[in-house]
Amino acid sequence: MGMTMTQKILAAHAGLESVKAGQLIEANLDLVLANDITGPVAIHEVEKLNKKTVFHKDKVALVPDHFTPNKDIKSAEHCKCVREYAKAQGITNYFEVGEMGIEHALLPEKGLIVAGETCIGADSHTCTYGALGAFSTGVGSTDMGAGMITGQAWFKVPSAIKVVVTGKLKPWVSGKDVILHLIGKIGVDGALYRSLEFVGDGIANLSMDDRFTIANMAIEAGAKNGIFPVDEKTIAYMEEHSNKEYKVYEADEDAEYDEEIVIDLDKLDSTVAFPHLPENTKTVKEAGEVTIDQVVIGSCTNGRIEDLRVAAKILENNKVKKGIRCIIIPATQKIYLQAMEEGLLKTFIEAGAIVSTPTCGPCLGGHMGILAAGERAVATTNRNFVGRMGDVTSEIYLASPAVAAASAVTGKISEPSELGM
Repeated sequence: MGMTMTQKILAAHAGLESVKAGQLIEANLDLVLANDITGPVAIHEVEKLNKKTVFHKDKVALVPDHFTPNKDIKSAEHCKCVREYAKAQGITNYFEVGEMGIEHALLPEKGLIVAGETCIGADSHTCTYGALGAFSTGVGSTDMGAGMITGQAWFKVPSAIKVVVTGKLKPWVSGKDVILHLIGKIGVDGALYRSLEFVGDGIANLSMDDRFTIANMAIEAGAKNGIFPVDEKTIAYMEEHSNKEYKVYEADEDAEYDEEIVIDLDKLDSTVAFPHLPENTKTVKEAGEVTIDQVVIGSCTNGRIEDLRVAAKILENNKVKKGIRCIIIPATQKIYLQAMEEGLLKTFIEAGAIVSTPTCGPCLGGHMGILAAGERAVATTNRNFVGRMGDVTSEIYLASPAVAAASAVTGKISEPSELGM
C-alpha cells in the first residue's frame, strides 16, 4: 500500500522506507517553535534534565507574540524568561518587539520552514506550515522542550482525509471561507488525529495566503496536520523568502485515505462560524440580523498582506459605523511596513479603525480588544469558544477579512455586496 504526502515526510525523517497509519515512530525535526506562553513552561522543564543545550541553535525559534508588547508584570516575566534563554543558548531565531511578528506568519516569511521539512511547535496552529508542503503540528510544551534539546519527537503516524478542491472562488470569497465551510461540514472532531491532505486542480486558484489560512485552521477540525501539494506558487514563495533546500513529496497513487471530500470553490459563499464552535457555520445570507460591537482583523489566520488589502478595499470609501470598534493587526513588521507603503494604514485610520503592532493579543483574550459581558465581535481569528476573547457571555463570530470589514461598516454581520461592492 502506498503512502500519503504526510506519511512520506514522516518516513523520511524517521529513517524508514515506509510507514503506515497508527505506527509509532521517532522522527528528526527541522524546526522547533515556542512562544512567550508555552516557551517558559518548556524551558523550566528542560532545565531539570541532564542535557542543557538545544540540539541546534539555528533550528529552534522563540517568538514572544501572545502578550507582547508586555501587558503586565507576569507577561513581562514570561518574555524575560524566553529572552534570557535565547541569549544563553545562542538561539539564532529569536524575534521580539521591533522585529517580531505573529509566529505562524513570521516563520514562513523568514524562510525558516520549507517543503518536505518537519516542525513541531508548542502552539496548536503550528499546522500552518503545511501550506508549504511541510509536516508541521502543534504539541504540548513538554514535547516541545524535549524536541528542543534532542531534535526529535515521537509521532503516531496519522491516517488521512483527501480533500479534493475544484473550481475558482467568487469575488470576496477566500481561503477563510473554504476552511470554515470544511469545518462546518465535518465538525471540530471530523479529522481527529488525521491529516487533511488537499489536492485537486482548484488549488492552483488559491493564493499562498489562502493556503496558509486553510492549513492554519486544520486543527479546528481536530486534524494532526493539514498539507498542500507543492506547485509553482509554493516554489515561488519559498524562493522569495528562503535560501534553504526544499524537497517535494507527492502522495502515491495507491495511497490509502479514510474518506474523500470534494469542495467546489465555485459554489462557496461568504461563511461565518457562530458561537461557540468553529463548526457552527452559516453563510452570511443565512446569518440574519446579528448586530456587533467590535471587529478584529488580524491573527495568525488572517493578518497577511492580502487580508489587509481586502479590508482596505472595502473601507476605502466607507466609514466604520459609529459605536463599532475596529481593530486591525498586521501579522508581522514586514507586513505592517508594506501596508504603510501601500497606503493601507492611512485608509484604515481615515475609516475610523485603529492599527496595532503585531500581536496575538485579542485572539486569545490576552489584550488589545477584550470583550465585556454580552458584547459581540466579528473576528478573522480561528477560535470562538466560550470566553475566548473576554467575558464568558460575550460572543465571537469567525469570518473572512472581507466580511469583517463590511460588518465594521454596517454594524452587523454583512458581506461586501451589501455595500454595493
